[in-house]
Amino acid sequence: MAPAKPHKTKGLLAIFTGNGKGKTTASLGLAFRALGHGQKVCIIQFIKGSWKYGEMETAKQFSSLLDFHVMGRGFTWKSDDLEQDKAAALEAWEFAKKTIMENNHSLVILDELTYLPHYKMIDEQEILKVLASKPSGLHVVVTGRYATEKLVELADLVTEMVAIKHPYKSGIKAQKGFEF
Repeated sequence: MAPAKPHKTKGLLAIFTGNGKGKTTASLGLAFRALGHGQKVCIIQFIKGSWKYGEMETAKQFSSLLDFHVMGRGFTWKSDDLEQDKAAALEAWEFAKKTIMENNHSLVILDELTYLPHYKMIDEQEILKVLASKPSGLHVVVTGRYATEKLVELADLVTEMVAIKHPYKSGIKAQKGFEF
C-alpha cells in the first residue's frame, strides 16, 4: 500500500466577485471561521463609509483578534468629491500593502478592492504585484465587482456571485440585520 500524499497548505488568494449580493458577507464568514480558531484577522474596507452597520458592532466583540478598518468615504457612484475618494483609496491601499507585508494576521480581507482599478484610482499592476508577493502563509480575500482576468488568474479560489433575484427589485429596501 502506497503512503498517503501529504496535504499541501499555503496562504490562499480568494476572490468574491460578480453582480450578486453576498461578496462581503462571504468574506465575513471566513473571518468568523478564522476567529473561531483563534487566528488574527484584518478587514480593510475601501469604499464603505462611516454609516452604522451590524458588522461594526460585532467586530467590537473580537477586538483582541480582529482589526476592522473602514477607510472609504461611502459609495463612489454617489460621491460629492471624487478626488477625496481617490485620496482615501490611496491611503487605504498604502495601509493594506503595509498590513499584508507585516504578516501579523492569518487572514486579510480587502473588501471592495476591485473597484479601485475599475475606477482608475489605483493601477491594477501594482495590486497584482503586491498580491503575488504576499507572505506565503497569509490568506487574502478580495471582494467586489469587476474582478479582472489577471486578478482571477492570480487567485487560488474565485467565486462569482450571480444576481438571480433581489428584494430591492420588488420595492423592498435594505433591512437592518440582513443587508447592513
